[in-house]
Amino acid sequence: MSERTAARGAVIVADTSGPADIYGVHGTAGLTHWKALASGLDLAAGWEAVEWASVPPGGVSGEHRHTRTEEIYFVLRGSGEIVLDGAASPIHEGSMVLTGVGTVHGLRNTGGTDLDWLVIEIRSPHTAHTLRTAAGEDTASPARPVSKETLVNARLHDLRAEQTVDPAGVFTGPLREAALRSLEPGSTLELRADGAEHTVFVTAGSGWAQSDSATVELSAGTSVTLPLGTEVRLGAGKSEALEFFHAELAVPTAAPEHAR
Repeated sequence: MSERTAARGAVIVADTSGPADIYGVHGTAGLTHWKALASGLDLAAGWEAVEWASVPPGGVSGEHRHTRTEEIYFVLRGSGEIVLDGAASPIHEGSMVLTGVGTVHGLRNTGGTDLDWLVIEIRSPHTAHTLRTAAGEDTASPARPVSKETLVNARLHDLRAEQTVDPAGVFTGPLREAALRSLEPGSTLELRADGAEHTVFVTAGSGWAQSDSATVELSAGTSVTLPLGTEVRLGAGKSEALEFFHAELAVPTAAPEHAR
């Protein structure tokens, strides 16, 4: 295992400590705390980035449009509202927003504590194909058709209530599912990046992650990302459950050479 700056092909472990302070995100004047947890440069499945962000009470992440990526917002703490093409909806801990290509979206903290959220940005099939073609890689795109055209290509979920969400109908790219999972005290789970890559973000509890080279402790705010060809055993501590957000992305049929 290794830190965020790891060589390609290594399991990537990161946490939310030491974030950058950024002013004026997406055209606003306020403060955002931000940290990159994993980069698509180290992965094969069409990830753009895995990130953590936070705004204080009254803070705003300005409205903006993505033209080449699909995006997940998963609320970790606090409350506020998400604006999708001008329509505001309340969000809270456990809310998850799927935002497809072309939808204008922004976020505002209307609560009394910091609003923290996880960001997973995924290249659209068109973008991924363009990048692979430019790199001379002949790979199939794991695209899926959008089953229904809507005026707002986005969807709001309560992931804590639903536990698992299928992105079909909003996302067209490689995301297979997003889930909120829990391991009971003393139990374990094997994750293998075989045909798919994984990212895990611990939301509550404590435990450990073990690869063939190292074991690291897990606590709230720790992420573990598995590039193609790696595997990890997750375990909950003896006295408390381990809860975590989990996203899985399919890898193109002929993965880029660096990720093998």
